[in-house]
Amino acid sequence: MNNKQFEIGASEQPLDIIKETCGFAGVFKQIGVIGDSLASGEFESHDENGNIVYTDMYEYSWPAVLERITGTKYNNYSRGGMTAREYVQSWADANGFWQWNQAYIIALGNNDSFVFGHPLGSVKDVNADCPQDNDDTFFGNMGKIVSKLKTIEPNARIFVVTPQLRGEACDNDIRYIASELAKLCDMFEFTYLLDMTAHAPVYDAEMRKSFGLGFHPNPMGYYAYALTVGNYIDYIIRSNPQEFATIPFVGTLLKNKDYK
Repeated sequence: MNNKQFEIGASEQPLDIIKETCGFAGVFKQIGVIGDSLASGEFESHDENGNIVYTDMYEYSWPAVLERITGTKYNNYSRGGMTAREYVQSWADANGFWQWNQAYIIALGNNDSFVFGHPLGSVKDVNADCPQDNDDTFFGNMGKIVSKLKTIEPNARIFVVTPQLRGEACDNDIRYIASELAKLCDMFEFTYLLDMTAHAPVYDAEMRKSFGLGFHPNPMGYYAYALTVGNYIDYIIRSNPQEFATIPFVGTLLKNKDYK
């Protein structure tokens, strides 16, 4: 045995390897999740009149699965129908969700444009130094979220998740969202892209036959998504081990000569 089994392979891409333990995703003590129905574990059912009912069932969500797999505490600040605009303008303040965490995962974008029609804008709407000047667009509000988290914990590791492709006309917008989110990550220290657009399975009608409950995932779908998120984080850590070596000192007064 040698260290090679813990390192990135010569041609390895994200999600080429799926570990049941999610590997180094378990190095964190506490992670906060900001997301929509995919992060809140929303299930679809029907009432007595046949109308679709949407229910957030956090205990089945992918953050809850990751908590059980890795032992990391996951604080879930998500809700079905959430947008970046609502999170910034009301949801986080009303619920006291601007909380300290060692790391954060932000998974928004599905509702912003495809449900509510909020303008996407671009990273040109983001002023990392003066976030109050950000435009009221999806990317402007995403920039506000990241900036706010950095005021709570400057050394937090932040993972920004892109939407999955659906095999539909909206895929062009999803690819645009992914490309701009990559630029957003470059604007902030310790901020990493989980590019599910490029590397996760296409969440189309065929996939939903096995892993969907209506449009939203079923329990197996949420479990599978937890494995993709956890293993993508493991891939990022294995790609940048020195950027995660000082995780124990985040949120403490302790320093290390390699600590930024």
